[in-house]
Amino acid sequence: MAAQHTGSTSRRRPAFTQPQAAEPTRHPAVAVAMALPCAVLLAVLFGGWEQMANQAQAVADLIGH
Repeated sequence: MAAQHTGSTSRRRPAFTQPQAAEPTRHPAVAVAMALPCAVLLAVLFGGWEQMANQAQAVADLIGH
C-alpha cells in the first residue's frame, strides 16, 4: 500500500526564514543622529578630515579651479 500524507503538503520552513512581526521603522533622521557622531570621531582620530581635504584639492586642481 502507498503511504498516505496527512496535513498540509507544503514543507515547513526553518524558524529563521519565517516571516516576523512587523518591526517599527526608524526615521532616517534618527539613524543619521546615531551614526554621524561616530563617523566624525573616526574621521578626526584617523586623519580622514585631512585626507578628504587633500582629495578635494586634487579634484579641484584636475578640473582647473
